[in-house]
Amino acid sequence: MNLPPRASGVLLHVTSLPGPHGIGDFGPESRHWVDWLAGAGQHLWQWLPTTPIGPGNSPYQSVSAFAGSPLMVALEPLVERGWLAPPVLPAGGFDAHRVVFEQVVPWRLAQLRAAAAGFEARATAADRQALADWAASQADWLDDYTLFMALETAHAGQPWWQWAPPLRDRQPAALAAARRGHAAEIGFWRFVQWCFDTQCAALKAYANARGVALMGDLPIFIAHHSADCWARPDLYFLDDACQPTVVAGCPPDDMAPQGQRWGNPLYRWDRMAAEGFAWWTARVKRALSQADIFRIDHFRGFAGYFEIPASCPTAEQGRWVPGPGIALFEAIERALGPLPIVAEDLGLITPDVTALLQASGFPGMKLICFAFGGDGTHEFLPHNYGTNCVVYSGTHDNDTARGWWNAAPPHERRYAGTYLACSASDVHWGMVRAAANSVAAMAIFPLQDVLGLDTGHRMNVPGTLGDPNWTWRFAWDMVGPEPGRVLGLITAASGRGPMAPLGQPGHGEG
Repeated sequence: MNLPPRASGVLLHVTSLPGPHGIGDFGPESRHWVDWLAGAGQHLWQWLPTTPIGPGNSPYQSVSAFAGSPLMVALEPLVERGWLAPPVLPAGGFDAHRVVFEQVVPWRLAQLRAAAAGFEARATAADRQALADWAASQADWLDDYTLFMALETAHAGQPWWQWAPPLRDRQPAALAAARRGHAAEIGFWRFVQWCFDTQCAALKAYANARGVALMGDLPIFIAHHSADCWARPDLYFLDDACQPTVVAGCPPDDMAPQGQRWGNPLYRWDRMAAEGFAWWTARVKRALSQADIFRIDHFRGFAGYFEIPASCPTAEQGRWVPGPGIALFEAIERALGPLPIVAEDLGLITPDVTALLQASGFPGMKLICFAFGGDGTHEFLPHNYGTNCVVYSGTHDNDTARGWWNAAPPHERRYAGTYLACSASDVHWGMVRAAANSVAAMAIFPLQDVLGLDTGHRMNVPGTLGDPNWTWRFAWDMVGPEPGRVLGLITAASGRGPMAPLGQPGHGEG
C-alpha cells in the first residue's frame, strides 16, 4: 500500500502482543492491535525480524533468512480448521507480561506438531493442493530449509558442520537419502511455514484494508548455523572445516573498549556479485511479500564492514573492508523495481556511508533520545532534519523515553526539558510530539513510549544475552483509552493522520 507523504506508526514486535498462548502471534490480538493503530490515526506498524529466533532468543540470529518464526503461527485458526483440538494450557497458564521461552517454545511446537498430524488426517483436497502449490512457489529456499530443520532435529540440535561429511558437504546421494528418510519431519516444517505465510498474508491484507502498512526488519548478516550458510557455503568466508575465517563485528569505542565481536560469517561479495546478487534479490523479494516496507539493519555494512579474524576473541584486531556499495541495490532494483527500504544508519557513519545513502535515496534514521548530548547543531535534533528520514523516539535497542530521562546526565535532562517543554512525567509525550511535528516523512514510536513506561519494559540491551531481552509483552489493561486518544491528537495536529471534522469529537473524545 502507498503511504501518505507524512505518516507515523508504532514499533511493536509481534511477540509482544497479548494472547493466551505465551507469546504474541498472528492471531486475533494482532487484528485488535491493527484496529487500535487505525483508531489512533497511525499508518505504520513496525515489527522486528519475523524469522525464527536463535541464540539468546534473538530474532537477529536466525537459522534462516527466509523462514518465518514458528512461534508466530497462531493456534486459533488451526483449531477453527479442525486440525487442532483446543489447546490445554500448562498448569497456571503463561505469564501475560513476558515470554518465558523455555516454557513457551516446547509447548508451542507440540501444538504445531499436533496440528500437522490433524492436517494429515483431516485436511480437504483443496487444503492439500493449496499447500502443494505454495510449497512449489517457495521451493528456492523452502526445500533447503525444511531439510536443514529435519537434519537438525535428527542431530539433536548439533550444528551442521558437525554432521557426517556427506551431509555436511551436501553430497547429492546423501541429500536424496535424507529427504526420503526424513520425509515426515520435512513435511512438518513445510506445514508450519505454510501456516506462517498464510496467516501473515491475511494479517497484511487486514492491516492494509484499514490504512495500516506493515514495516519489517531485515538483518544484514546471517547466522553460521543456518540453512543459508549450509546451503551455499561458497558465498561465505569459510575454511575446509566449514568454520569462518573472519567474522562480523564493530570496532572498539568508548562504550565497548574491546569492540563487539558478533561472530556472524561474512559474505564473499565478489561471488555474490558474479551471480548478479541473486541471493540478496531473493531475500528482499521474500521480505516484500510479507511487509510493505522494511528497515535494513546495519546499513553501513554495505559501504564498509568490520572484519575480525575468527581467531581473535575480541574485535581489537579487526579492519574495515569495502562492501558491495550501490551495485547491490541497483541489481535488486533492476529485478524488483523501486525498493521501499529504510536504512538503519546509526553508529559510526563515515563519508562512504553517507555517499551510499545518498546514492540509494533510502531514508535514514534519527533518534530523538540521542539528541541532547551536544548543542543545537546535533543532527538528531528535529529542527536539523530533512524530509527524507524516519524519526524515532527510540528503538528496540534503546531504553524507553522515561528510562532514558531517569538515567541521563543532568545537563542532558535540562536540555531535553527545555527543548521538549517536558519533565519526568511527560518526557515520552515530549519526544513523540517533537518527532511527529518534525519534517521527517515518517515518525515511529515504540509502544513503551506511547504508554510512558520505564526501563523495566525495554525490549533489548545490546551486547547482552538472555532474559529479559526479547521477552517484553503488553496487556490491554496497561493501555486504556488515554494513550490512543493523545497519540491520535498529536498525529492529526502534525498532519500525519486524520483530523476530526469541525463540530465532531476528536480521537477518543465524546
